[in-house]
Amino acid sequence: MARPNRAIQSNMGWSTVDRIVVQGMDLTQQLLGKVNLGDMAFLELTGQLPTPQQSIVFNAMLVTLVEHGLTPQSIATRLVYLAAPEALQAAVAAGLCGVGSVFAGGSEGTAKMLHEALPQDPQADLAEVARRIVSDFKSERAAIPGLGHARHKPIDPRTPCLFEIAAANQLRGRYVALLEHIGHEAERVHNRSLPINATGAIGALCCDLGFDWKLARGIAVIGRAIGLVGHLAEEIRQPIAREIQLRAEEECSEQARKASPLG
Repeated sequence: MARPNRAIQSNMGWSTVDRIVVQGMDLTQQLLGKVNLGDMAFLELTGQLPTPQQSIVFNAMLVTLVEHGLTPQSIATRLVYLAAPEALQAAVAAGLCGVGSVFAGGSEGTAKMLHEALPQDPQADLAEVARRIVSDFKSERAAIPGLGHARHKPIDPRTPCLFEIAAANQLRGRYVALLEHIGHEAERVHNRSLPINATGAIGALCCDLGFDWKLARGIAVIGRAIGLVGHLAEEIRQPIAREIQLRAEEECSEQARKASPLG
């Protein structure tokens, strides 16, 4: 028996000959020149414009994610552009494929952990919840998402800044509080510095803003895409990808020659 067709529906946007509507708002009359990029991203993700307070916090999150220097993502972007300058979008896509658990994408793991752990009971003891989480991760010999940084110790300077912005806008909620408890407990149990890193902070703020944890990495992608295009702008002005490629080839070939019995 044939399956009856169901209506395909999307509320993201539609257009006529003389009108474009995005998330129920007229693009030319209500959005262009009136809404910044961060607020537009919020509109796309939630279906509504942010409040002034949400706008400040969400834009701060995006700005945090834009630039991280010569990471594997930006190097990949530059190298792909070196190989295929006719496809700038492919170079950016190559870098975005690296938004993972090590660089930039850790907010997803943090948001998932917090979302699954935070009890619905507003009177729940967050310190006790944190103790259970740390104990579970320790027994599994797994790293706790959102904690630790190779360079920024004992504090990741971005984290208190983000939390202060959230607090000033009445958006520092129970998810941030739980992550702070987890951080304190983890440092006590492991007896070493484990600061809440920027992606961890962003994961907690995603939860306090009401985003589905599955969107946390997507929010990282939004910010990082801007940064990768910026790296390509610099690569066009001041190329370094060829030097990276040649140096890697020369140094590896030299080491292989020295180690070879034919060298």
